[in-house]
Amino acid sequence: MQQSLWGELGRVLTPHGPAVQSAVSFTPSDYSVHFFLQIAVILVTCRVVGLLGRTLFRQPQVVGEMIAGVVLGPSLFGLFAPDLQAAIFPKETSNVLYVGAQLGVGLYMFLVGLTLRLDHVRSKARAAGAVSAAGIAVPFMLAAVITPWLLTIDGLFTAGVGRGSATLFLGACIALTAFPMLARIINERGLANTSLGTLSLTAGAFDDAASWCVLAVVLATFGAGPGVAVIAIVGALLYAGFMLMWGRRLLVPLGRFVEAEGGISMTVLAIVLALFSLSAFLMDAIGIHAIFGGFLLGACMPRGLIALEIKRKVEPLVVVLLLPMFFTYSGLNTRMDMVNSVQLLLTALAILLVSVIAKFGACWAAARLAGEDHRTALGIGALMNARGLMELIIINIGLQKGIIGPTLFAMLVLMAIVTTVMAGPLFELVYGRQARARGDLAALDEANGPSTAMAPAE
Repeated sequence: MQQSLWGELGRVLTPHGPAVQSAVSFTPSDYSVHFFLQIAVILVTCRVVGLLGRTLFRQPQVVGEMIAGVVLGPSLFGLFAPDLQAAIFPKETSNVLYVGAQLGVGLYMFLVGLTLRLDHVRSKARAAGAVSAAGIAVPFMLAAVITPWLLTIDGLFTAGVGRGSATLFLGACIALTAFPMLARIINERGLANTSLGTLSLTAGAFDDAASWCVLAVVLATFGAGPGVAVIAIVGALLYAGFMLMWGRRLLVPLGRFVEAEGGISMTVLAIVLALFSLSAFLMDAIGIHAIFGGFLLGACMPRGLIALEIKRKVEPLVVVLLLPMFFTYSGLNTRMDMVNSVQLLLTALAILLVSVIAKFGACWAAARLAGEDHRTALGIGALMNARGLMELIIINIGLQKGIIGPTLFAMLVLMAIVTTVMAGPLFELVYGRQARARGDLAALDEANGPSTAMAPAE
């Protein structure tokens, strides 16, 4: 009996469904068992790694969560305990985790849009446009310079990828800003209601949208057809135009109703979440990304009591439970053991250097030309230089679609991690410390930053 009991316990994480093509399939209860165990492991790992990052390296919680995602993947956990890692995170359950990840990051970007200071966007439109344009143009220029060299190295791009497509893809990767990561760093560093934070977030949104549109063009050259690019670009412009011109007006009565009631009811919250889901669906369906649908709806929502109530009810669950799933899902697809020679390491360092020059240098120069002072421009450059896991999303697409090989994938992962880890300390060095000393920003709490919650919108 004891042997039978231990045998049953050992089969808890094994599939229990009928055999399909010689492999035992997963039943609904198998997915449920794995999902809850995965959530527990993800939450504990994110908190522990985040605590270590804050205590030892003064990194914001979000950076710790990004690293925790990689730790749980094949790069570390799978390297030292491959059987256990495969048992907890089997490939069959990745789609379930993916959906939760998209819900988490989409809702978070909705909250970020809800916090966006539209008055700062209007006042900083010229500077944001300049920073965004530079953050797109220079990366593509430098990508055009180094791509011919990268094409000569076996295994970086897959066979049949032309110079034009390779340049566009690499340019999109370098031009990308970690939009969700940037948003969390801005909030955790006390920048949510500052013009610098709004300028960086607005420019980052433009850069990411442009990068996704370029990716759609690249995918069109790989068999998806030109319709993919047309639908993505035209659809995004039409939807954004509709939301900015008419969507805000249509949402005003919702805000007035909440003000009159003195709080948000469950029915109104359900309406808001349904609108979020539709907005995310539209952006995802046309090939951009769900997060832009969430962000755009949040930016167009009425301010005041409805915004405060939505954040109060939704934010804790999103930040603590759902968002770590996004980081973990991307980390599970990341392998860091592919850069395994001196030549490849030097190539990875070259890509990192070009990426920093292209983003940090270009955004700093554009902000200076737009009239920002030297330190503010440096702070903008430091924030815009972070790539984060948005980079991992786009390079995962490139790997799955056969544009890049596993080796270049690993190099771009390394670039994403380094540029994100350096964002917080570099920002504090060039801007944050002096701004806090002058009283322009709140004192930085070593554990959690100025506030782990969203700053109230006005």
